Amino acid sequence: MKIVATLFICLALSLCHTRACARVKLPRIFRDSMILQRDAKINIWGWASNGEKISVKFNGRVYKTTTGNNGKWMLQLAPAQAGGPYTMQIAGSNKIILRDILIGDVWLCAGQSNMEHQMKLHAVRYAAEIATADNKYIRQFKVPNTANLLAAQQDLNDGYWKWADSSNVKDFSAVAYFFAKALYEKYKVPVGIINASWGGIPIEAMMSEKSLEEFPGILGTVEKNKDTIYVNNTNRKAFEIIQSTPKPVDRGITEKWYEPSYIPKNWRQIAVPGYWEDQGIRDLDGALWFRKEVDLDHPDFAPAKVFLGRIVDADELYINGVKIGATGYMYPQRRYPVPAGILKKGKNLFVVRITNNYGKGGFVPDKPYQLIVGKDTVDLTGYWQYKVGYVKPANTLPAPFTIAMQNQPTALFNAMIAPLTGYNVKGFAWYQGESNTGRSAEYASLQAAMIRDWRSKWGDNSLPFLFVQLPGFMDYTYSPVESGWALFREAQAGSLTLPNTAMAVTIDLGEWNDIHPDRKKEVGDRLALAAQKIAYDEAIVFTGPTFAAQTISGNKIIVSFNNTGSGLATSNGEALSEFAIAGDDKKFVSANAVIEGNHVIVSIEIIQHPKYVRYAWADNPPNPNLINKEGLPAAPFRTDQ
Repeated sequence: MKIVATLFICLALSLCHTRACARVKLPRIFRDSMILQRDAKINIWGWASNGEKISVKFNGRVYKTTTGNNGKWMLQLAPAQAGGPYTMQIAGSNKIILRDILIGDVWLCAGQSNMEHQMKLHAVRYAAEIATADNKYIRQFKVPNTANLLAAQQDLNDGYWKWADSSNVKDFSAVAYFFAKALYEKYKVPVGIINASWGGIPIEAMMSEKSLEEFPGILGTVEKNKDTIYVNNTNRKAFEIIQSTPKPVDRGITEKWYEPSYIPKNWRQIAVPGYWEDQGIRDLDGALWFRKEVDLDHPDFAPAKVFLGRIVDADELYINGVKIGATGYMYPQRRYPVPAGILKKGKNLFVVRITNNYGKGGFVPDKPYQLIVGKDTVDLTGYWQYKVGYVKPANTLPAPFTIAMQNQPTALFNAMIAPLTGYNVKGFAWYQGESNTGRSAEYASLQAAMIRDWRSKWGDNSLPFLFVQLPGFMDYTYSPVESGWALFREAQAGSLTLPNTAMAVTIDLGEWNDIHPDRKKEVGDRLALAAQKIAYDEAIVFTGPTFAAQTISGNKIIVSFNNTGSGLATSNGEALSEFAIAGDDKKFVSANAVIEGNHVIVSIEIIQHPKYVRYAWADNPPNPNLINKEGLPAAPFRTDQ
């Protein structure tokens, strides 16, 4: 009797387990509030027990299938026009109901930080846009940031569809939001954004193993990374080295330089903003402390904000002895909220600790440094006092080699892109490249390979692929120079030889001191223009002038352009700038340039036999002002390849 009871219990547990496994499961992307692609057979799939009968009810029709031996089922729903909201019911051994579904256009928006940057990171510029956002027809699905070095995954581990109200929109990709908004305003069709982006990643992280077959060096890394023992041991050893390395003692921490009770002695004066290496401090890596007393005369201190521009590398802000905020790396804008009760009438002590590991450290110039209290703004620039907390020893060993999962080839394709490949999309929008700028020649081939592969994975070799050409960045150069970023932009433009591709030129939208420029709306708008041309077949001017040909006439080079629209012009009413010419020696000099019809005539007296011309060929050209009359900037180019 005891044996029979035991067998009965085991059988019951087995049946429960089987039923649990048999429950119909959907991919994470299929959720409430999703947007499905209009005018296309809609793929829907999931998992259940082998041989289980599945039914899907949607838009007045019922679809049926049976799960295969691999536990997966798939259906194609009939094409539908834009509209909604709809409800979908999926039934097998259990029932799933998805609500508030819209039919519209879905775009996969991917890349690194400039695609990832959320609206909230640009909340000063777009405060009104955020406050008034209220569009249930624009929705984002944020793909969670996960990596996998082993193989393409079948599903995501998280994610939700959210619509663009004043709360949710703060977490939308700014570029993708403005892209979607422009398309919605044009077509009044729901727009879904699948946001698969991660800051700092190279392109090969978003590429499949198949697409990397023509790159044996990268493929070798893929194979090596599949050895989990190798990966874990490498990172464990690096961690052990870091943990065993003596940490420098920062006097500012031990002596509490941030406390109002601390009495400063032997502090020196320094200008803020600015790098300390430019102000009499030679080659100092380590930690510097800055302090300033700020007089305030307010009877009531509501919550305030402190803007500290950008800082290289990491910082901590203290006000009146209270730690207000900290940032661990150089790129983000420092915008710290100050809780009520911290500030007081009279003198307030501001202390900033900056740690810098190499290169110039300090407060990046040409950024806002201010305290905002209610409607009042207090300028924080000027002279501060500083003192060195510690100096990084000159014999410090370089950081040990680690394997950053998200930067490895295929890692993000496997975890963030592969699970989406069955989900119908209108096209792709791509903004990436900053992490590959030192490998421009290779990038030209990598981007083209990725475009072909993504299209293949989605089963449509004509899917529109839109991408952003990198804007200007780093120091302005007023004389012709060789440029790694210019070479990289040229490599990006090489993908335009593939069909159904378009490039948003942003050479005029950069900031010399910020790799994450603030003007994201223009980027989204230009991508939307490209989409109207490539994806919606509109007869519009969608890009600025692009080089077509050059003709040499005496001591002049006559440059002709495509995409001139209503004609050539300058963006600022000034004479054309950023043109340079060279003779056989390829020694370029700045040249005079004038618009004549749809041509630009370039010359300079000292070169009587010109052979080559360049435009905006620099990391960050100061005044790239050639546009068409539709207001779109000309793409940088050269003729001396």
